[in-house]
Amino acid sequence: MIKEYSVSGTALTGETLEARDVTIVVQDGIITAVEDESSVPDRWICPAFFNAHTHLADTVAMDLPCAGTLDELVTPPHGLKHQILAKTSVPRLISAMRDSITEMIHSGTAGFADFREGGKPGVLALQEAASQMSLRPIILGREGGEEIADGAGISSARDVTRSMEIADLMKKQGKIIGFHAGEKDPDDIDAALEAHPDFLVHCTHVTRSQIRRIADEGIPVVLCCRSNFLLRVTSGRAHPPIQEMIDAGVEILIGTDNVMFVQPDMMQEISFIHSVYGVPAENLLYSATRGFPPSGISHSIIPGNRASFCVMDCSWGNLRHSRDIKSTIVKRAPMSHFCARIF
Repeated sequence: MIKEYSVSGTALTGETLEARDVTIVVQDGIITAVEDESSVPDRWICPAFFNAHTHLADTVAMDLPCAGTLDELVTPPHGLKHQILAKTSVPRLISAMRDSITEMIHSGTAGFADFREGGKPGVLALQEAASQMSLRPIILGREGGEEIADGAGISSARDVTRSMEIADLMKKQGKIIGFHAGEKDPDDIDAALEAHPDFLVHCTHVTRSQIRRIADEGIPVVLCCRSNFLLRVTSGRAHPPIQEMIDAGVEILIGTDNVMFVQPDMMQEISFIHSVYGVPAENLLYSATRGFPPSGISHSIIPGNRASFCVMDCSWGNLRHSRDIKSTIVKRAPMSHFCARIF
């Protein structure tokens, strides 16, 4: 039996997020029509977020009072978080990851890409945590976990001596390969690029020639700016050089990174980037809601796509005074106005 429903409001439609008064018709989870209307209720309909970089297992160490360098806190195999993960029981790990997934769903996120530590058991734990949840996980394993995952998530080419071999294997198997690169310096970016990854994470510190190569090779970069500030790998808007990357044609995605330090809330993330780096709201909203190109996931509100959008009630409060819907969503993070999450 076909399940059909419709939602009317001002929707951010298509690849350009054009604001239109429409009725969206959905059949069996697929958008079948986006019909223009002359009058709609006071609702905004926004494509759901895709969190392009997470470490959800780090929920077990959330807001632990600690200080130290990037290496001391998160670099494998001896960073503080890895010590904590090794001592955490599987049931507690699953429960913690499921709780963070729930937080993502309630803040409008319909999918995420996670660099999952712990080998095959670590991947299995996240698969269990995400089961029966209404969002799409892309799990990128390590230490053998990539064999049963959607691909591999390399911590850094400087940390993993077999990174080229792993990347070659993933490509032969039609899987995804992602690299942390340029988080504390640009010295591991060239080695990552030699592996022809599907995407890079961070590029907090990246040279102009590296930006040019990343753009020319069509490799998306996932920005995790709040994490960069909290881990003290940057302290200003020059790093990462976001506008320079955009001007060069680099495809930008957005992630929240480590739950140990940062809540996996994409609205908070894009609001921070807009305020600190001055990136136009329209650019950020597009990057955060477009889906995940490395795995072919699209959240655009167009016929034929899976229904992955959020509905906001704008009949109360000050949202109805907005002169620019995209700017208001980015700057004001109106989670309290969510009246439906459809994904």
